[in-house]
Amino acid sequence: MATQHSRSAARLMMAPAVILLLGWMLVPLVMTLYFSFMDYRPLRGVAECCVGFKNYERFITSSSFMDSVLVTLIMVGGILAITVIGGILLALLLDQPMWGQGIVRILVIAPFFVMPTVSALVWKNMFMDPVNGVLAHVWRFFGAVPHDWLSQSSLFSIILIVSWQWLPFATLILLTAIQSLDSEQLEASEMDGAKFLSRFWYIILPHLSRAITVVILIQTIFLLSIFAEIFVTTQGSFGTRTLTYLIYQRVLESQNVGLGSAGGILAVILANIIAIFLMRIVGKNLDT
Repeated sequence: MATQHSRSAARLMMAPAVILLLGWMLVPLVMTLYFSFMDYRPLRGVAECCVGFKNYERFITSSSFMDSVLVTLIMVGGILAITVIGGILLALLLDQPMWGQGIVRILVIAPFFVMPTVSALVWKNMFMDPVNGVLAHVWRFFGAVPHDWLSQSSLFSIILIVSWQWLPFATLILLTAIQSLDSEQLEASEMDGAKFLSRFWYIILPHLSRAITVVILIQTIFLLSIFAEIFVTTQGSFGTRTLTYLIYQRVLESQNVGLGSAGGILAVILANIIAIFLMRIVGKNLDT
């Protein structure tokens, strides 16, 4: 049992790491909050302090704000739907005995280790290019006019690219959960005459509920800040401007640090609201 002296010594040794971590997180946040109340445009020589909530009001009332929030939510929802459903199907498939099972699993998981900018460039130039892309050649093979994915189906294209990256993560988590399922329970239900769909609905899916919850929570946190794929492929045009990309445009393209900082603080608030909502509604599965 730890004594009072040992607990005090542990706290003393941990204090530098905790202080460093707090500073690492709080300093950028405090600086962003400070800039959000300034009219700060450094390239134009403007640095007026204490403009109140003027930047927040201007950011929220702009015509782009609600559109960017809606695009962000659609993008996150679409990616979650594809990765969770696809992850369950792939996990069920990879759980079956097959030749070269180890190699197949590595190939399925490999896209997760590709950098977002690289995967976006590959999809943009090799698959979705309307002239030389693989999909354009497939369209021509069937006698159809090639589809310009990034301008005519831009939002779906971004969802597809990001889903390709995150599908291995969902598959890996769900496959691990399936392999922890009691095989005797499945064998007993099979001997009783239960069909596959019945076994999946009443045994496998309830068993996967916790893993699905973990996938949704982790992916949502990361997907709220999608940026690289949009920057490489559409640069926010054709209805793909998320809240993160709107903040980037305000800070770098418009050179308005104060306005962009206000957008950053609003993005943090919205992300925390969504995170709390998910923890309360979806996260209940972790307690059952």
